[in-house]
Amino acid sequence: MSDNQPENTDEALEITQLLSRWRAGETRALDELAPLVYEHLHRLAESAFRREGPDHTLQPTAVLNEAWLQLAGARPDLDSRGHFYALAARMMRRILVNHAQSRGAAKRGGGQLRITMEEGKLSDAPDDTEVLDLHEALEAMADLDPDLEQVLELHYFGGHGYREIGDFLGVSEATAKRRLRFARAWVRRYLENEST
Repeated sequence: MSDNQPENTDEALEITQLLSRWRAGETRALDELAPLVYEHLHRLAESAFRREGPDHTLQPTAVLNEAWLQLAGARPDLDSRGHFYALAARMMRRILVNHAQSRGAAKRGGGQLRITMEEGKLSDAPDDTEVLDLHEALEAMADLDPDLEQVLELHYFGGHGYREIGDFLGVSEATAKRRLRFARAWVRRYLENEST
């Protein structure tokens, strides 16, 4: 399974059934769920770290473990595996943002995590924006269109590709690609306006 490929159909169904049992109060279901989703969640956390600097003190496993503890403790009302992975991406985003804020990252150029707005790529290119800038832009976007914010969050903080995003949101892969392209352009404009 590649980084952006969802689980097979049987596994996806089993995950959905376990989430349903967990939501109904069966705590054992969470123990059964963990090994099924761990590999995928770990790939998501690793994706978030492809853009970090060498001095970053968090590791993908630590972010994943913290997100898992938050998910388990919150017992959120999840209706699908897509909803589960979207929530996991949101929690990883919060963990990374909180960590960057606690390290005192500067508004611009603070040397923290960097994100490029290029098609499907995360890198340390000089024109990348910081995770805090992207978070700020996503917060502004959420006020205007929460669906677009979720598309970018799934892509940049969750590491999901077009097909997965489409599956999670119940839209076609082409629609997910179009929404991501629009959201990316919106964030670029927002960041350019904020930097002037």
